[in-house]
Amino acid sequence: MDGVIVDSMPYHFISWYEALRPEGVRVSCFDVYAKEGERWEKTIRDFLRRESIRPTAGTFKRIYLRKQKYFHRYFKPRIFKGMDDFINCLKKSGYKLALVTGTPARDIKSILPVKIVDKFNIIVSGDSVKKGKPHPEPYLTAAKLLDLAPEKCVVIENAPYGIESAKRAGMFCIALATSLPKEYLTNADMVANRLKDVSKIIRKACVPKKNKLSERIIQ
Repeated sequence: MDGVIVDSMPYHFISWYEALRPEGVRVSCFDVYAKEGERWEKTIRDFLRRESIRPTAGTFKRIYLRKQKYFHRYFKPRIFKGMDDFINCLKKSGYKLALVTGTPARDIKSILPVKIVDKFNIIVSGDSVKKGKPHPEPYLTAAKLLDLAPEKCVVIENAPYGIESAKRAGMFCIALATSLPKEYLTNADMVANRLKDVSKIIRKACVPKKNKLSERIIQ
């Protein structure tokens, strides 16, 4: 979802930055983007551990609520251009669609428009699995709910942990370079700069017509 469908990663960065700053922890864009997709508890634990800070239950709650406050204050929904049409085309072409995200279920509809959420056959949220990305459980859960073998699935990801999760689940993975440069996405089977390139890979099912929109490089 984040960084693939919706251009939300800059908002996640500033929210984590502001949430962790009072704890004496400073994070960079790369720190946040590289950990995108994993459960928020692990993100907090890892950032605090890096500064030799031992968190308590109260620390987790305080940082998470602070992060959520800043995210909802700053976030402005913006779907990557062409993604809405791409999802609609996949749906009409008979593909089974799953949204696999580390975001808690209660927050998904505040980030994605209902018209997009409703296109997915199933949603695997961060709080619906025991182990988040990079563990394969999220994608294996999606395949099971879709009644598909993992090798029949194609994953579109944007972050190293998501790519690792997909590959450990035995799935073909296409990475979109929306958040990180290509060199950080090399564990994917293919890396694409543009949505148009992804469309061509998936059997040319939904290649946009030539126009300014389809030529736009997502970045």
